Amino acid sequence: MRNVTTLVLGGGRGTRLHPLTKYRSKPAVPLAAKYRLIDIPLSNCINSGLNRIYVLTQFLSVSLHSHIRRTYTFDSFSGGFVELLAAQQTTEAGTDWYQGTADAVRKNLRYFDQPGVDYVLILSGDQLYRMDYREMLDTHMRSKADVTIGALPVSREDARSLGVMRIDETGRVYGFLEKPQTDEDIELVRTDPEWIDKRGISSQGRECLASMGIYVFNRDFLVDVLTKTAYEDFGKEVFPAAFRARHVQSHLYDDYWEDIGTIKAFFDANLSLASSKPPFDFHLPEAPIYSRARFLPPTILNGASVSSSMIADGCRIGTGAIIENSVIGLRCVIGENVTIKNSIIMGADFYESEDDRNGSRASHPAVGIGSGSIMDGAIVDKNCRIGKNVRIVNSDGIENSEDAEDCVIRDGIPVVLKDATLPDSWKL
Repeated sequence: MRNVTTLVLGGGRGTRLHPLTKYRSKPAVPLAAKYRLIDIPLSNCINSGLNRIYVLTQFLSVSLHSHIRRTYTFDSFSGGFVELLAAQQTTEAGTDWYQGTADAVRKNLRYFDQPGVDYVLILSGDQLYRMDYREMLDTHMRSKADVTIGALPVSREDARSLGVMRIDETGRVYGFLEKPQTDEDIELVRTDPEWIDKRGISSQGRECLASMGIYVFNRDFLVDVLTKTAYEDFGKEVFPAAFRARHVQSHLYDDYWEDIGTIKAFFDANLSLASSKPPFDFHLPEAPIYSRARFLPPTILNGASVSSSMIADGCRIGTGAIIENSVIGLRCVIGENVTIKNSIIMGADFYESEDDRNGSRASHPAVGIGSGSIMDGAIVDKNCRIGKNVRIVNSDGIENSEDAEDCVIRDGIPVVLKDATLPDSWKL
């Protein structure tokens, strides 16, 4: 695996995930109470024996840089690293903001166009899945491909929001259609379910192969295409051209995979992880998901009722609190008789001292959730100060609201912005 270099794309502006991306990049968004999205691809790399990793960042990357720097440190003898490559201006022409996925890789060619690097693995920083990349590399090498694309069997309905590949009997890709909307379009890229079944994967009626945004390139091909063209995006430009002249192979994958691209996707994915039978298991000892070790105290519950929920370290949950089907993040302070249902509470980056609680800040709610508050179907970002008897419930079924400094509604989900203050008895 030492001849493989991995590039993790840190994402663009993340507008569809706003306001969670108002102060942070997409890969830095908290996930499943104690992780961040970037932990998923980096953990998959480590579990696959790949430890030469670059993370390409651009927008609002301070918290992402801090998390990676504090979490992923290898010993001096392994030769491993997780290096951050931020968009920057240099003396070379065209080195400034990344204009797309291919452009981001082009502006960092020097880091993998080196002796000893034969393959380049390119990953997204905002997806939730578990994969052994060695299997994909094996498919790539056995097929003698120039580039291999991770392929996920999906239904016709799901195919309408994804990029779908057209393949031949050997799994070679010779066509691609972005978000096909009509049945006629889907027929053009349809894969016979029997072909999927013969590869040891139960098709279960799925008849399309969607691109997962996971690629293995031969280094020489990647360098060649990026130096000889001005292509800015892999999906829209590089691959359509490559299908005609190069060997593009598919690698079948059949397990949980979710693109965390919207507030709705983020919300649904998190709550599904808190269910009794989560679609993605963080507890596999053979392939753990890593994150920053914070050395927090155990969570304390005083007469609270908790069901179908995830609760992170360092929380204090008061008497009479009811928590159902929710995700409770690090350092959450929840008052007495609080009701939290179908919600994501991200917690806090710090504990307030008694002086802060009782001194100059005493006129404001403390960091946490005040007694008697109710929230149902909501997301509360980090470090929020929510007073007593606050109600955050989208009772009117509003789909989207105008931007505000404290709370907005996106995809029908109320989102309390990071560092917001909601005074006592505030109601949505």
